[in-house]
Amino acid sequence: MLLVTGGAGFIGSNVVAALNEAGRADVVVNDILGADQKWRNLAKRRLADVVAPSDLMRWLDGRKLDAVIHMGAISDTTATDADLVIETNFRTSLRLLDWCTAARVPFIYASSAATYGEGAAGFDDDWSPTALQQLRPMNLYGWSKHLFDQALVERVTRKEKLPPQWAGLKFFNVFGPNEYHKGEMMSLVAKRFDDAKAGRTVRLFKSHRAGIADGDQRRDFIYVDDVVAVVRWLMEAPQVSGIFNVGTGKARSFRDLVTAVFHALKLEPKIEYVDMPEKIRGQYQYFTEAKVDRLRRAGYNAGFTSLEDGVTRYVTQFLNTADCYR
Repeated sequence: MLLVTGGAGFIGSNVVAALNEAGRADVVVNDILGADQKWRNLAKRRLADVVAPSDLMRWLDGRKLDAVIHMGAISDTTATDADLVIETNFRTSLRLLDWCTAARVPFIYASSAATYGEGAAGFDDDWSPTALQQLRPMNLYGWSKHLFDQALVERVTRKEKLPPQWAGLKFFNVFGPNEYHKGEMMSLVAKRFDDAKAGRTVRLFKSHRAGIADGDQRRDFIYVDDVVAVVRWLMEAPQVSGIFNVGTGKARSFRDLVTAVFHALKLEPKIEYVDMPEKIRGQYQYFTEAKVDRLRRAGYNAGFTSLEDGVTRYVTQFLNTADCYR
């Protein structure tokens, strides 16, 4: 039996889908379904159980599991309730780590590229205590993830007991099906698809930094299937532990991203550039790019989907169909 926390969310539901496709029906989802249609992310899935977060530790008592895949979190980068975010993202993660340690169960969890902050020090997934101490996340979400990375690594440093396998994944800019409940936190592909399909002009931010053209702000965009592939590989490589970046290793511009959406619809791009709001200019990231050397050295040798291929797959197989859910 496998437990996927956040299993009704974006990445979690894609992990559940991949497990089903691999023949696993003994998947338990831990999540809050709420009233925002998030349940549709699981409507095509076979599940052994759905457990509410408030019942999780009681449910785990005495269980035997093959692995815990911990994707659950408050992932809104604009969240402001610090007590709730820390309880959900940090302390719940600690409780699961303790349980997996005691039960000798592999533990794979979602960290985040948000731990790197504005990126002035680069995006090297060096998880030594000294390297982690240099990171300065820019928002509450990133800080909560960073706290857990540090707490786990502190246990490694002190040679304390840990699960037989533990792995933290610093996801970069993930896009793909089942992100629709995320609202403003959806990828730009999903948020601007309707405009592009209708032939309307898509607006992107102007650059307010010398040497960077309008629309040339860059991110490491990664299609969700590639993220799931890394999770599945770790499940099949129990000897691998550590904290790893999960991105393509190649930054692309927002202009490239939106252009790919228009091209997937066989339309000519219509893009205009508007001023970035004053309140976010001081904390806006102009560049992110995952350094994936450690993931490669650990043995992951699969390729990554190109931006154009990922966007085309997302648009033609999901967004531009009658049923956009995986």
